[in-house]
Order: sequence, then C-alpha cells, then structure tokens
Amino acid sequence: MLMRHVTLSLALSSALLLTLPAPAAEPTPDTAPAESTPENTPVAPADSDDAANDAESEAAAQSGLPLEDIQALAQVFERIKQAYVDDVDDKTLLRNAMRGMLEGLDPHSNYLDEDAFRTLHEMTEGEFGGIGIEVGQEDNQLMVISPIDNTPASKAGLQPRDLIIEIDGKSTDGMSLEEAVDMMRGDPGSKIDLTLLREGAEAPINVSLERDNIQAASVNSRMLSPGYGYLRISQFQENTAEETGKAIAALKKQAGDDGLSGVVLDLRNNPGGLLEGAVNVADLFLDSGLVVYTKGRLKDSDMQFEANAETALPKPPMVVLINGGSASAAEIVAGALQDHHRAVVLGTESFGKGSVQSVMPLDDTTGIKLTTALYYTPGGRSIQAEGIEPDVTVQRGRLELEKGGFEIREANLRGHLQNARGESEQDKAALPDSPVAADDYQLGEALNLLRGINVFQQPGMRRHDNQASPDDQAPGDDNHSNGDSVPADDTPDDTTP
Repeated sequence: MLMRHVTLSLALSSALLLTLPAPAAEPTPDTAPAESTPENTPVAPADSDDAANDAESEAAAQSGLPLEDIQALAQVFERIKQAYVDDVDDKTLLRNAMRGMLEGLDPHSNYLDEDAFRTLHEMTEGEFGGIGIEVGQEDNQLMVISPIDNTPASKAGLQPRDLIIEIDGKSTDGMSLEEAVDMMRGDPGSKIDLTLLREGAEAPINVSLERDNIQAASVNSRMLSPGYGYLRISQFQENTAEETGKAIAALKKQAGDDGLSGVVLDLRNNPGGLLEGAVNVADLFLDSGLVVYTKGRLKDSDMQFEANAETALPKPPMVVLINGGSASAAEIVAGALQDHHRAVVLGTESFGKGSVQSVMPLDDTTGIKLTTALYYTPGGRSIQAEGIEPDVTVQRGRLELEKGGFEIREANLRGHLQNARGESEQDKAALPDSPVAADDYQLGEALNLLRGINVFQQPGMRRHDNQASPDDQAPGDDNHSNGDSVPADDTPDDTTP
C-alpha cells in the first residue's frame, strides 16, 4: 500500500508540473514510470522503495510543492476511493479538489464546470431562466447581493443582504455557490420555495416564486419632472454603455430646447458585472481623467482606464443613488464620478466588493473564475470590504404626506393689500403633490438636491414672474426709506379672535 501512495503522489506531482517550466523528474532505472492517471499505476518491485521515495522527493523539489502535503492529498484521494460509502469516479474527485482550492481563496473565486461556464456567458449576455437574483457567500452563508429589476425575485420583495437558508426545503448550510445557483435556475413556469433570514425580522420568511425567462434589460430611463431625467442601470453587461448612451439621447430629446437641468443615475441594487461596461458608462459622464485602475500580482493585472474627451452628458448636475446592494462595477462608476466631483453620491453605504475576477478557460466548456486584482478609484481608494460612502446619507423609506389643513396667511386677512400684479390667492394654482418622494424617498431627495443645485448656481439677480418692473414703481418711490421713516414691523398684528 505504501507504493500505491508513492506512485499516486508521483502521478499527481506530474500532473501539476504540466503548468510549470521545470522538467519532470526522470525515473530511476529500476522504477516504473508514473502514469498520469491514478487508476492504472504499475506497482514497483518491493526492493525499490528507496528509489521511488528519491524520485518523489526530486519531483517535489523541482516543482516547489511541499512533499508532505502532496502525500497527504494522495492519501485522501486513495482513502475516498477505497472507503467512501458510494463509488466516486476520479473525474468527480479531481473537479471537487479544484473547486475546493478556488472556493477556499475568497467568496468570488470558483471553478466553472460546463453549466456554470454557460451560465456566466448567459449572465453577461443578459438572458437566462431563473428568478433574477445575484447571490454571493459571506461567512459560508448564501446571501442576496441584489435582485434584478422586474424579475420574480424583485417582485417577491427579496432584499439585499437577505440570507437564503433553504431552497426547496434543502438547507444551504455547506452548499457551494455553484450548487445554489444551479438549484435556483430552471425552466420558466416552474416553482421554487426559498426560506430567508432578514435583519430585523423576528422569524424566517418563506417565499414562493415562479421562475421566468429573465431578459435583463440593463438600462431604463424616464423624465422625473420637466428638465430632470432618470437613468436606471440594473447591471453592467456587454451593451450597457451603448444602451445608456441611447437613453441619454432620448432624455435630451424629451427635455426639449431648454435641455436637461439634471440627471439622477440610479445604481441601487446593481450587483456589478463587466469591468469594461462600467468604465464605458463612466466615460459617458467624464471628459478626461482616470476612471479606475487595478493592481495585482501579475504585471498584466495592473491596468489604468482613462476617460475620453467626447462625452454624452458633460454639464448637467448629477446625483448617483447607491445602497447596500450596489457592488463591484456599480461602485467603480459611483467612485469615479464622486472623485471627479462630477456627481453627488446619495443613499447608503455600498456593498464593498473591490476585487476583479478574471475568467480563465480551461477548455471550450470549463474554466475558472479567479480574483486577480483589486481596483482603486481615481483618488486612490480601495473599497474592498469598505464600500463607497455617500456624500449625503439618506435611508430607504417612504414619505407620508400630511393632509393640508387651513392656514391663515396675509392674503386671507380682510382688506389686505393686493400684490403689484394684482394676483389673488384664488388665482394661484394648487401646489403639486410629491409622487416621486411618496413612492421612493431617496429618489425624491435626489430630485430635490438637483433642484437646489440649480437654484444655487443661477447667476445674477433672480427674476420672478410676478416681479414689478422699475417702471411700475410709484413716483418718488425707491428702494431706500428716508431717515424720518419708521421701520416696518414685519410681525403680524397681535390680534385676538
């Protein structure tokens, strides 16, 4: 059995050396060459133990791999093959070993088998079957990063940082991210039950969903108010920058001759996506300077991305909305616009995923997703595990408008003086309600902030529609009272009903 372990560990060493420049150790004359498959390994003569050990030591020394750990891996492999309750093929064991190596590094590195590799391409292309949710792992717990807009998950009310503890009655404890995603995917129309733990909830929450064909349009837009546009990016895909450019052009057209007075860019619950997509979107609002840079161990992991001079929206003030579901590529855009003072960031602290994953194909159908770099905002910030701090913190909520009561104003007093333009209280239009703020408090605050910025930036004397011109003033009337005048009392008369 010792020789079985020796030859098996040599076989594993040889397989690992395929990726290294150092040549494999030559076998000694009285030792049979090690095969690359553990199943059909010839057994050397009993008197060749020392030679085999020497060959194993030489192979481990050349590869730089620790000999004792290689032996332990070989023993684990052999004992599973011999004693596990079910028969397990070598391919499954080796794939699980690769998966374990990657998932033990960080929550975002993993092995991509055929299904996971295909799913990744579907996600970046924007169409797949499932419930429409981005998930990750934190402390070995399956956690919602964010639901995708207009999908079964968002309609069912799933929220960022919800913990999924069961899928169809099966506990997610110890479940790999790949297995969890695979369970949540499925044919449109099929049912799935989730059990959630939510901060602040007294008991687990059970949610039943119906899978759908998820066609994740990453961009939508509309006018919030005359002159003020709204851009929503739900994730960063291959064509997100192109879609955003078209949306900006449509908003400009709707704004008319007066143009856009401001834009809200909504990145809440945006789980991220492609780095290139994020850089190209940020470039639509910046005309120069650094967008983001990355640093890694390899030289080709160190990259810098600059904004081009041509930009789709260079001047109108902007507010970027973020929350705890804004991650990765969304944080790149928010951080770039914040560092360049191109936008005010409003909302709550973002997720804090500041790492870059590279997809490395192993063949046409499988690959690995490996964390290869950390990214930094133009100002040199790494947001890894920190997140983007908003310039203005506004918590998620709804605005409940009070019903207007009767108020006594100057215009209600009997015998009050008329305005210079003669407008009466009855002629004034009723104050508009606040549907945006009532439905989405953060969005309402963003719109109010844009309006305030525009008021503050207006040059010169502010003119009003009801302002009297100098020609309307009475003869001898000027802006200064003479020294014999009694100062006006701005307080209302102390009248008692």
